[in-house]
Amino acid sequence: MADMRILLNDKAIERLMSPDKGRYIVRDTELKGFFLMVGARKKTFMVQADLRKLGKRVSTVRLAIGDTRELSTRAARSVAKEYLSQLSRGIHPKSGEKAAKASIASEITNGENSEASGITLKQAWARYKIAMQRKNRSERTIESYRDHVERIFKDWQETPLKQLGDDPGQVATKHDEIGEKHGPYIANGSMRTFRAIYNHARKTNRELPADNPVDSVDWNHEKRRDSGMGLIDLKGWFIEVAKLENPVRREFHLFTLLSACRPAALKEAKPAHLDLRRRVLHIPRPKGGADRAFDIPLSREMICCLLRCIRFGRQMHPYEANDWLFPADSATGHLVEHKEDRATLSKWGNELRQTYRTVATPAGVSELDARMLMNHSVPGVNSGYITRHKLLEDHLRAQQQAISDTMFSVFRNPLNENREIQDWLGIGAARRQLLRAKEDARRSEMNELTRTRRRAA
Repeated sequence: MADMRILLNDKAIERLMSPDKGRYIVRDTELKGFFLMVGARKKTFMVQADLRKLGKRVSTVRLAIGDTRELSTRAARSVAKEYLSQLSRGIHPKSGEKAAKASIASEITNGENSEASGITLKQAWARYKIAMQRKNRSERTIESYRDHVERIFKDWQETPLKQLGDDPGQVATKHDEIGEKHGPYIANGSMRTFRAIYNHARKTNRELPADNPVDSVDWNHEKRRDSGMGLIDLKGWFIEVAKLENPVRREFHLFTLLSACRPAALKEAKPAHLDLRRRVLHIPRPKGGADRAFDIPLSREMICCLLRCIRFGRQMHPYEANDWLFPADSATGHLVEHKEDRATLSKWGNELRQTYRTVATPAGVSELDARMLMNHSVPGVNSGYITRHKLLEDHLRAQQQAISDTMFSVFRNPLNENREIQDWLGIGAARRQLLRAKEDARRSEMNELTRTRRRAA
């Protein structure tokens, strides 16, 4: 059997299967050099490291610590740390090994009787992370949880959850401290993360109190951000976008407005996701993971926006443009940071998503259609019977076009007056062609009128 690598603890070791013949190694992910040798009859804690003297490797030492039936994982880990420390100092721990092991194990055992025991926050997070991956949660969501655990709750990593469950006041105090240091939104968000991890851990650790300690928290008030624009505000914003020097970023902000797509998902859009025949852009991993994948119906303005971006991308980043719709000179090859200086562009990101929802109302788009266009969950039992992709080809695309038309209707005057916008969208050339066609039609009409008068004379 191939070697394994897990976080060694008593419960994980109990679940390890003994081989019919031979043996295999299970290495600890936390302490380098500490591992378990699993044989047909027993499981043995062991340690391996290089013995060095004067900076040179003398030999590689492998020592047995003890049988899992005689020694707990916690005690064995402490012995392993002591052995590794001696080896790093050039001391072979062979002499007096049994006495040292017995002494350390005894101290650990006595300590276990006086301290709270059980699964720690770090261990619970490792298991919950696996559960989130099995549910196809997006990488951004998992990364957000990881940040809360490893940064906000850094000093709780080795704290048993039972200790926190028995003392909910400690959790409430922690919430207050986080609020003062990082702000009320981070405090609330990190506590939601802790609440979810605790609830998941209790499914397999019944010694944890049934009442979640986060219930003791006095939540900070969270005001919904009201930063979307109305129709009258779009005129100035559109002129600001036209002045951006980077054309790829310019098209990114415009498409964010026209589609209401979340910036994080839009940055990872690929040319392969664009289907011009069906006039849709597929978003494979939006917020909520792959299970929430959906297609964005494209209006005429949205298609023009993407085609301009593809043309600009191929000129500026020819290699990256093969893989990304919004290419950039970055490690990933696509646009990473979408934020702009407020003095340059007043609104971006989710503020454009709020603007989209605001404009949908004067565009005559219903609440249900707006939710489906923005990939929101649809409330109600009857709405659950709606098949979204059946509405996509005609109805939802018509609603998308109505929103785009409403947005561009307020741009008409600035578009006719602003040369930068005309050059960006090609409206100046189109307008000149229209004027030329009208002039030709007028001349043709006058010539026909002149010929008719001559024939009558």
